[in-house]
Amino acid sequence: MSRTCELTGKGVLSGNNVSHANNKTRRKFLPNLCRVTLMSEATGQSYRLRVSAAALRSVEHRGGLDAFLIKSGEGELSPRARLIRKEIIKKTAEQAAA
Repeated sequence: MSRTCELTGKGVLSGNNVSHANNKTRRKFLPNLCRVTLMSEATGQSYRLRVSAAALRSVEHRGGLDAFLIKSGEGELSPRARLIRKEIIKKTAEQAAA
């Protein structure tokens, strides 16, 4: 399983551990990933995603999963999130037409 956020694409960064003697050794900075279940109001389904804590705060700030996915661009999202986004857009279009 890759260590990337399924919504924002935030992944592993690399850098250095720097000691007091200024010795540098390589290290990894891992994202804070959480398994969460997010509910979509448009489709009425819940989706289980592996999301970073920062992305979870962004989802809540934007007003839920539907608003977050609609406002975000295609390039920022993972392939699974793009499919969820298409379903949400399709359902909202059907509800607006009805």
